[in-house]
Amino acid sequence: MQKVLIANRGEIAVRVIRALAEAGMTSVAVYADQDADALHVRLADEAHALGGATPADSYLSIEAILAAARASGADAVHPGYGFLSESAAFARAVEEAGLVWIGPSPESIEALGDKITARGIARSVGAPLVPGTDGPLGSPDEAVAFAREHGLPIAIKAAFGGGGRGLKVVRRLEDVAEAFDSASREALAAFGRGECFVERFLDRPRHIEAQVVGDGAGTVVVVGDRDCSLQRRNQKLVEEAPAPGLTAEQRQRIHDAARDICTAVSYRGAGTVEFLMGEDGVISFLEVNTRLQVEHPVTEAVTGVDLVREQLRIAAGEGLSLRATPAPTGHAIELRINAEDPGRGFLPSPGVVTALRIPAGPGVRWDSGIEAGDAVQPAFDSLVAKLIVSSTDRDAALVRARRALRELGIEGVATVADFARELLADPAFSTGGFAVHTQWIESELMPRLETQPRPEPLPDAPLRRFPIELDGRRVMVGLPAELLSGVAAAPAAPAAVAPRDPASLEAPVPGALVRWLAEDGSSVEAGQDVAVIDAMKMETKVPAHRSGVLRHGASEGSAVAVGDPLGVVEG
Repeated sequence: MQKVLIANRGEIAVRVIRALAEAGMTSVAVYADQDADALHVRLADEAHALGGATPADSYLSIEAILAAARASGADAVHPGYGFLSESAAFARAVEEAGLVWIGPSPESIEALGDKITARGIARSVGAPLVPGTDGPLGSPDEAVAFAREHGLPIAIKAAFGGGGRGLKVVRRLEDVAEAFDSASREALAAFGRGECFVERFLDRPRHIEAQVVGDGAGTVVVVGDRDCSLQRRNQKLVEEAPAPGLTAEQRQRIHDAARDICTAVSYRGAGTVEFLMGEDGVISFLEVNTRLQVEHPVTEAVTGVDLVREQLRIAAGEGLSLRATPAPTGHAIELRINAEDPGRGFLPSPGVVTALRIPAGPGVRWDSGIEAGDAVQPAFDSLVAKLIVSSTDRDAALVRARRALRELGIEGVATVADFARELLADPAFSTGGFAVHTQWIESELMPRLETQPRPEPLPDAPLRRFPIELDGRRVMVGLPAELLSGVAAAPAAPAAVAPRDPASLEAPVPGALVRWLAEDGSSVEAGQDVAVIDAMKMETKVPAHRSGVLRHGASEGSAVAVGDPLGVVEG
């Protein structure tokens, strides 16, 4: 294993490129059209185009990625996280192509990636579980029936999902059917499969997970645990290791269950077993992520284990570098710096990062796929960077995190940095009691957050491809469309800006209009949700900006940019 293709983009691709360089291996990047000059492309030893501008045509295209692997002469594939990282079909296709798959076996991915099968495995090894359905539900009515029998709140989950996509927490019976449909749509768009199951939801829970590595031959080691309770829209924003406030018994229960679940399938590579813990201390198995997690650096910081290097060792047949759980040293906190506006409900904020000041100093790590001048693309994830700090204990790590955030400067896009500063000053998070939970941000902190200026919309940046002859060989060249249209042409006189129509219902985020929630011609109230936009792989509801009669403008399925009129609300 000498040449590794990274089937991903952004921060995780950069992370793997650096690990490969330190291991003496050659890195191969792949890229969608709009990523042609991205940081991971610039840092890799070589890069190959995937020939598309959407996730489906690029980072989710098994055919395109395997074609790039053949063209590059790569002998292994690292999937990163997200995209195809938990696709058993992709893992199998890689292995059938004669390449090394740097991840769990396809069989393990199938067994643990299917949340219903994973629940069965967890039950068989005695892991803690709350009530849930034994298989995918066939209709919203079945979800309603489960809620009537077991009570509310319930969690509707994509059977083949992850990262918070296809997950809906429902607290009112009348919302169950719509939430089931929404979770199914979201899962189908993100993962290609829309099956969902339902389980009881622990109210105000903490989210705790155990990092594991396995050699594929029956040995599984728990590297450590993390707390990931601070989330918005069921996606993590802040993680820390080790998980604070656990009793020795709770920690051991989580470690034992994680190890037993993964041992049952002879797990190979790095993975994460996730749990919820209720206010009363009840622990319940949640899911297994058969890949590297975004938050893996906090475990690396307190254990000294390079998890990506461990993945490479295992895939190369060298086995594990550790045989038992290492005792953690100190404490680490990761702050995800997303291009989102917390004051607008964490709406995505794609655009160009015009200026960037990166914090540094002792115990500060910055993992990013973006430099100043790069763009946060609307078609992909909103993550700009991860700020990881570590110190001797949690209090010292919090002090260091506040210092690092003071140094951080990002211009051009709205980010969650101000949210992080507010969080670190809040006693509910910063004191020893650790009184936060998975809904705490939305229920407690969001009302205090201010809005930020919106960035300018990104222009479309497709590559136009055409053949040329180079040294007698026909090759394809891709160039930005604006370059071919003549960027040096004299600028046209600015057009007069039409006054904004106060009746116009505007798109708050770029994406696709997936559904109208209110009929054309119906009366709506200000604040009532009237439409759903799929934005950066998540569904965002659009409220009416005033009361009146709704008139549809855009049709379902149409692409919209920030500020585009979806219709009007006539007063």
